[in-house]
Amino acid sequence: MKFELEHAIQVLRRTPATLKSLLLDLPEPWHVQNEGQGTWSPYDIFGHLIHAEHTDWIPRAKIILEHGEARAFDPFDRFAMFEDSSGKSAPELLETFAQLRTRSLQELESLNLTPELLEKRGRHPEFGVVRMEQLLATWVVHDLGHIRQVVRVMAKQYRDEVGPWKAYLPVLGE
Repeated sequence: MKFELEHAIQVLRRTPATLKSLLLDLPEPWHVQNEGQGTWSPYDIFGHLIHAEHTDWIPRAKIILEHGEARAFDPFDRFAMFEDSSGKSAPELLETFAQLRTRSLQELESLNLTPELLEKRGRHPEFGVVRMEQLLATWVVHDLGHIRQVVRVMAKQYRDEVGPWKAYLPVLGE
């Protein structure tokens, strides 16, 4: 499927509500359980998404527009949420994420990205030259990947409880 900015925005707009519908008002174990050592819980994922709203998508889009390839993006700390989210509740993180996402999408729309601007190039510190369109498509896929991760983590909490049906539940083998 070819990238369409309006389609991307529609997916990005749904992520906070999707996460809220999955986890808001569920007991705390659903928020904090993970898949084992070195893996992330839904709570961790909420914090990660918040950190990305602050430091990744819109800031990088603005770097592309203002500097093109002349300035590399600031490196992204994929683990900053462990410190940043400390002491906050899962509902608080979900609400913060929802508010930040609304603001990010307002900023994105204010950039008035034309087809020409979507082709504008920037520089990723690891990958080298990237296009605005690639950055925005990655934002969508990043969201979808973390929604999938949340669902997988939740499903695995009942891995042993499903008994023999485990053979028919591929999500438990991911």
